[in-house]
Amino acid sequence: MWETIRERVDDRLSDPVWWNDVLQLVKTVLAAVVAWVIAASVLDLPQPFLAPWAALLVVHATVYRTFSKGSQQVAATVVAVVLASAVGEALGLTTTAIAVLLVVSLVLGAVPWLGAEATTIATTGLVVLTTGFDSDIMLISRLFDTAIGVVVGLAVNALVWPPLRRHTAAKALDRVDDGVGELLAEMADGLAAGAGVEEAQEWVERTREIDEDLDHAWALVRQAQESARMNPRRSARTMRDPQQWHGLLRRLEQSVAETRSLARTLGAQAQRSALDERFALRWIDMLRDAGRAAVEADPAALVDVRRRLQEFSDELRSTQRSPQWPVYGALIINLRNIVDSLDEVAAANPIRGRPLNIRIPSRMGGVDQP
Repeated sequence: MWETIRERVDDRLSDPVWWNDVLQLVKTVLAAVVAWVIAASVLDLPQPFLAPWAALLVVHATVYRTFSKGSQQVAATVVAVVLASAVGEALGLTTTAIAVLLVVSLVLGAVPWLGAEATTIATTGLVVLTTGFDSDIMLISRLFDTAIGVVVGLAVNALVWPPLRRHTAAKALDRVDDGVGELLAEMADGLAAGAGVEEAQEWVERTREIDEDLDHAWALVRQAQESARMNPRRSARTMRDPQQWHGLLRRLEQSVAETRSLARTLGAQAQRSALDERFALRWIDMLRDAGRAAVEADPAALVDVRRRLQEFSDELRSTQRSPQWPVYGALIINLRNIVDSLDEVAAANPIRGRPLNIRIPSRMGGVDQP
C-alpha cells in the first residue's frame, strides 16, 4: 500500500502541469495578500477589502486574459462602487435600495462592453452599499483600493513566472495518443480471444470517448496559444503560432477516424473466426505492435509495422485471392493509415517536455524503505 501511495505522490510531484496549477494558486493568494498589506498596513486605508477583491478578479490563467478579462472585471468593480454610492445616497440602506441596486447591476452586466459581469457588479455593489456609502472620501478610498488590487494582480501574474499552458496542452495530446494505442492493443487481444460483435461495438464507443478527449485537446492548445500572447517568457514564442501542434491534432483526428472504421469492419465480420487463420495471426500481431508503439511513443516501431504491413500486402497479392480479400484490404489500409498518422505524433513526443525529477526520498529516518 505504501508503494502505491508513494508512486501516486511521485507522479504528481513530477507532473509539471500540477506544479503549474499550484504556482497559479500561490500567485493568486500572493496578489491578494500583497494588495491587502499595501492598502491596510502601508496606506492605512479605512476599509481596504476591495484591494484583495480586485486582485483576485484580475489574476487569470493567462497573461492575455489577465489584461482583457481583468479590464472588464475592473470596470465592473468601479461601476459597482459608483452605483452603490449613488443608490445609497438616494435611497439609503433599505430593501428598496438593495432591490434597485440588483436590478440595475444585472441590467448593466448585460452590456457587451462589460463582458456580462452582472454578478461582479451585483456582489461588489452589495458589499459597498451595506458597509457604508455616505462619504465622498470613502468613495475615493474604495476606488483607490480597487486600483491597488488591479495593479498588484497584473504585476504578479505578468512578472512572477507568467503562466504558459504548453505542458497542459501537450499532456492532452499525449492522452489522445495513448488512448488510440491502448485501444488498438485491446482490440488485438480481444480478437485473439475470439471477440465478437458486442466487443466491436464497445470499441466503436471507445473511439467516441477519444473524440471527446481530442476536442478537449484542441481547446487546450488554443488556450496555450492565448497564454503565449503578451507573455515575456522565451519559451512562449513557439506557442504564438502553434502550427506543429495543429498538424499533430489533425493526425490524431485521422487516427481516431481510422480506428473507428477498423472497429466497424471487424464488427461486420462478427468474430475473428471469420478471418483466415494465416491472415489473422500476422495482422493481429501488427495491430498489437502498433498499439504498443503508440503508447510508448516509439516512431521506429511504428515505421517497422508500416514495413511489415507492406510486405504482408505484397505477399497477399501474389497468392490466390480469397473471397475475404476486400475485408483484408480494408483492414490493412485502416491499420496502415493509423500508423502513418501516429508516426509523426510519436516522433514529436519530446514536445511534452520531461517530467520534473522530484520524488519522495527513499530513505526516511536513515532506514531504507522496503
